[in-house]
Amino acid sequence: MNRRTLLALSAATLAAPALAADRDPLAGLTVINALGGLHDPNFPEPPKPVLTPRILKDAQASGLTAVNVTLGYVAGPDEPFQKSVAEVAQYDALIRAHPNDLLKVFTAADIARARAERKVGVIYGFQNAAMMGDDPARVDIFADLGVRIVQLTYNLRNQLGDGAIVTEGRGLTPFGHQVVERLNANRLMVDLSHSGRQICLDAARASKQPISINHTGCRALTDLPRNKTDEELRLVAERGGFVGIYFMPFLNLSGHARAVDVVAHIEHALNVCGEDHVGIGTDGGTTPIDDLEAYKVALRKEHEDRKAKGIAAPGERADTHPFVDDLRGPDQFRKLYRLLAERGHKPSRIEKILGGNFVRYAKDVWGA
Repeated sequence: MNRRTLLALSAATLAAPALAADRDPLAGLTVINALGGLHDPNFPEPPKPVLTPRILKDAQASGLTAVNVTLGYVAGPDEPFQKSVAEVAQYDALIRAHPNDLLKVFTAADIARARAERKVGVIYGFQNAAMMGDDPARVDIFADLGVRIVQLTYNLRNQLGDGAIVTEGRGLTPFGHQVVERLNANRLMVDLSHSGRQICLDAARASKQPISINHTGCRALTDLPRNKTDEELRLVAERGGFVGIYFMPFLNLSGHARAVDVVAHIEHALNVCGEDHVGIGTDGGTTPIDDLEAYKVALRKEHEDRKAKGIAAPGERADTHPFVDDLRGPDQFRKLYRLLAERGHKPSRIEKILGGNFVRYAKDVWGA
């Protein structure tokens, strides 16, 4: 995003009249985070998923209807299949322990049910398909366990193809084609976040159902490999898919993205994809960091760990927060609503962006 665009967005935000302060802009809306989480970043990552009263309270307070939570193997030394099965079982136990707060999502109807019952719908998703090993039939196992979204690669190469930071940019492998076919047969979402350009284009063309890029930015605005080219965005949309814009440092070359950057990337995606195919996948939760100064130490350690594993992407550094400072916490979706409204987007369009488009896509893939 150039300086002129940034200044224009900032000026519009300051000059436009605010919505009534006492009105909840999310009232009656379905809000879906296409890639988020239920966690508390104020503490070290636990060895297995946990849910505290604060995590649940913040999620409810945010107006969230449903969220795609990352389970299973992403990177590291763990055996991918074993870790993935174990984490699905662990999250099943958490949902059983909190029946008044959470609801496991299998179909689009479960999203509507979560909203009606004032619960948070939990969508099980993978951010790497390495757990498929050399057997595409493992897709059937995970479908039966309730996994509903499978991202084909993380940042590195796996047996399906190349991730975003692999310079060779290998496309969808023969095994990758088999996995996509099994995902289609089980009506699971094929997610191309973190993928290289060629595998994204290949999968969009190979899939018999629409595919998604659940959390990304626009490379035309910020030229980093974690963001998607207009070619990728357009093809996904043309085939009926979904694109979620994240709240991540990759939205600004400085590594310090702001809310105006999120809006700019949403607006670019709208121009490329059309208003029926764009949503949000923040790549974060609703519980904020309480002490950003103290967090610097933990962030430095996390970045060193990611570098050691080889999964750190260009655009992330020891001083770049994996969230947008002025668009976090339980009010993040309300703030985004108001920012979009101040930019002149009509309520019907904002409703689509905050959740309606994901529901439409979910109906097409999972069924009503």
